[in-house]
Amino acid sequence: MNADTELLTVPEAMARLKISRSTVYDLIRTRQLASITIGRARRIPAHALTALIHHHLEQAA
Repeated sequence: MNADTELLTVPEAMARLKISRSTVYDLIRTRQLASITIGRARRIPAHALTALIHHHLEQAA
């Protein structure tokens, strides 16, 4: 699976971003971080993490 189609769990996204579970869910709730729900499972596309990081870097510049 490549980065375009890789789906991460919330704990995996937490680990990659080094942020708390509540922060990940806040980012999802405010639509800053894209996610999908499959059944009862929440998944975050890996490219959504990259987009979030780039967005914050642009804001900081």
